[in-house]
Amino acid sequence: MVTRSQEALPVLVLAAGASRRFGRPKQLLPLPAGQGILLDRAIDLARCLSRDVRVVAGPAYPLMRYRCQRQPTAWVTLDEEGAGLSVSLVAGIDALGPAVRGVFVMLADQPLLDVTALSAMAKAARSLPQQAMAADYDGRPGVPAYLPRALWSGVRALSGDRGAGALLADAGATRIAVAGVREDVDTPADWERIRPRLSQTVPTARQSRR
Repeated sequence: MVTRSQEALPVLVLAAGASRRFGRPKQLLPLPAGQGILLDRAIDLARCLSRDVRVVAGPAYPLMRYRCQRQPTAWVTLDEEGAGLSVSLVAGIDALGPAVRGVFVMLADQPLLDVTALSAMAKAARSLPQQAMAADYDGRPGVPAYLPRALWSGVRALSGDRGAGALLADAGATRIAVAGVREDVDTPADWERIRPRLSQTVPTARQSRR
């Protein structure tokens, strides 16, 4: 059951990218041992932050929904694929209700994120829901991140493929070390390197659901 506090701090998984560097929708890549697809892994990881998980998807949404073994709380769909990170982020935020105090943001292609660090971010955000938080990229804030509602007007002013990194920096976001943020799946070579490691880590996120 989703509690009121979790409803107030949902997660957006941004999965509407065109995967141009990969050559086909990487969100549909099969995980080892029949554990679903790469998007299933992202949903599992998102549930380390909140049980209320919303997936922002593009035109591949029907196939994603069909192949997903672990359905999110809700889908937010875009008609245009690859319209830019900012478009996905704004669409996700605009789909949230007035009671939401802030939102976690994740990407669908970081399958090796450390679940302990995600749980720590979730705990910190619920303790200080007005404080922006983000994964630490060598001194720069990035995703996964927590955006309090006060930053949403700035998010809506973004355009193109810009994320909220600059907004988070300007807001003095608390940076949290999250192992695995650099292990994203951009190319087939990345997938060949990362996929064997998932056979040992896929169950972990499911066991860490909040």
